[in-house]
Amino acid sequence: MATHRHYSRYGRYTGGPDPLAPPADLTEALEAIGRDVMEGYSPQEALREFLRRGGRNQRGLDDLSRRVHQRRSDLLKRHKLGGTLDEVKKILDQALRLEREQFLRDARLDAMDRQFREMQLDGLSPSTAAAVSELADYDWASQAAREKYNQIKDLLGREVLDQRFAGMKQALENATDEDRERVSQMLGDLNDLLAKHARGEDTQEDFQEFMKQHGEFFPENPQTVEELIDAMAQRSAAAQRMMNSMTPQQRQELMRLSAQAFGSSELMAQLGQLDANLQALRPGEDWTGSERFEGQEGMGLGDGTGLLQDIADLEALSDQLAQNHQGAGLDDIDVEALARQLGDQAGVDARTLAELERALKDSGLLQRASDGSLKLSPRAIRRLGKSLLQDTARQLSGRTGSRDTRHAGAAGEPTGATRAWQFGDVEPWDVTRTITNAVQRTVMEGGSTAGGVRLGVDDVEVQETEARTQAAVVLLVDTSFSMAAEGRWLPMKRTALALHHLVSTRFRGDALELITFGRWAHTTDAEELTALPPVHEQGTNLHHALLLANRFFRRHPSMQPVLLVVTDGEPTAHLLPDGDAYFNWPTSQHTLNHTVAELDKTSRLGAQTTFFRLGDDPGLERFLGAMARRVDGRVAAPELDDLGSAVVGEYLAHRNW
Repeated sequence: MATHRHYSRYGRYTGGPDPLAPPADLTEALEAIGRDVMEGYSPQEALREFLRRGGRNQRGLDDLSRRVHQRRSDLLKRHKLGGTLDEVKKILDQALRLEREQFLRDARLDAMDRQFREMQLDGLSPSTAAAVSELADYDWASQAAREKYNQIKDLLGREVLDQRFAGMKQALENATDEDRERVSQMLGDLNDLLAKHARGEDTQEDFQEFMKQHGEFFPENPQTVEELIDAMAQRSAAAQRMMNSMTPQQRQELMRLSAQAFGSSELMAQLGQLDANLQALRPGEDWTGSERFEGQEGMGLGDGTGLLQDIADLEALSDQLAQNHQGAGLDDIDVEALARQLGDQAGVDARTLAELERALKDSGLLQRASDGSLKLSPRAIRRLGKSLLQDTARQLSGRTGSRDTRHAGAAGEPTGATRAWQFGDVEPWDVTRTITNAVQRTVMEGGSTAGGVRLGVDDVEVQETEARTQAAVVLLVDTSFSMAAEGRWLPMKRTALALHHLVSTRFRGDALELITFGRWAHTTDAEELTALPPVHEQGTNLHHALLLANRFFRRHPSMQPVLLVVTDGEPTAHLLPDGDAYFNWPTSQHTLNHTVAELDKTSRLGAQTTFFRLGDDPGLERFLGAMARRVDGRVAAPELDDLGSAVVGEYLAHRNW
């Protein structure tokens, strides 16, 4: 028995987005959006910027816009108008050459007749359109020349129809009188339908009957009369823009030639009525625009109209990709038109960007605020903090004396004993004791362990560890305008978010307070700090920040206080009893006295203090050095790229004391 082997060949999927492609990578998008938000953009602006730039393996809107603009420019530089005029002149020259050759061969022509005919041909107008008109009643001696001349009328008829109905030039090549009659009947019925629609008297049945009789002329396959009008009006408007783009001489020539189309004045009257109906029904189309063509590749009327439609498509796509109008979204982009103009991959890129936009909004990473604007959700802040902490950990692993943050959540060395789990415990489970508890409970409750057991909260036991002191950590970050002006705004925020994520996920027993200080100091949370824009505010009120830090330490008397201060300037403001802020530059003695007094209170609370100096200001270096010596603290001067690992490393070092 013969065995038949079946072979399959697989090619690239071309039906749209690849169904086997991985889902949109939100991690890269969130990191980019988070970075821009921390630099001062709103989440809405940050999302728009990411969609414009795209990702590592994803083209953005800017790239698509550039390609749309380039294609439009290429079309204008490659082509020129007047292709129909050139083609008509070529056919006319062929007809005249055949006629003159006939004079030499035809013995039936006497000398007088031959001379008269030559005078007629020699006297033809230099205008192609006028010459064609003057030859309308000429008695051709050559049958071949007559047929060639008649080709001009046929060509013009097909061209003027191709302007309104794409593909007519090819479809009516070698058309019969019956074919032309069907076109004439279609035009009459179409004008009747449009006039009836303008009066509001048409029905869907009228449209269906029209399509039943003449649907072959409309490859767009419209489903309603409105769709039919849209398609017709767009092409008719493009035809008008093409005429507007011609020189006055070209326009005049074509108008005179068009009267010769199919040798039928009735056809031109029907087309004129069609244009009038469409312009009345769709006045919003661009009927008056024009383009400047600079190339050498000539175009006929139909091809030129199609090209103007392409240019109109490209202009619409340019507006859609710009996303500048109120309420703009990527769903506004005509993906089919984009694929038609730039290729299938461009359509895939646009769909992917739209899916990414929807995924970001649907994932809960972006939320709508009460005023309708977008904001980063707590979940997004956690994911962003996790990413920043991972970056910090990589930097920290290369620092001398560094500690691996993967073990940062350990709660001390195991003692060998176990105890029941309590809420907030981060110690590792004792798996053996936990499973044993679950089995014993199941048996005591009369259940069977044959199919396995279910763990309950009360079954869990954790390994007891040596006691470890919990920490109350305060991070003071300078938000005076110099931080933004000197490019320190983003590193400051990245540092705060990384530390926040470390404490909230791996040292849950510790307490963390984030405090910003400019002219005044403010307690803030990670979400507020992330979205905090640079403010042109003079003043570095370290005194107020230390006052808030001391209040926090007093609320946690059983915890080890840790103070971390990030600043790029000497204190130039302090808080007054009435809540106002006193500001003076250069630093006044009053401000120094208040700041030092509050730092002394921090020292008496037992805080372990580290200052992180940004920049090379000698005055700041002297000031922070004196402050650190006063409280037995230390000063670090990390590079901006190393700020996060420096702060996290300092926290971990204090955490291990």
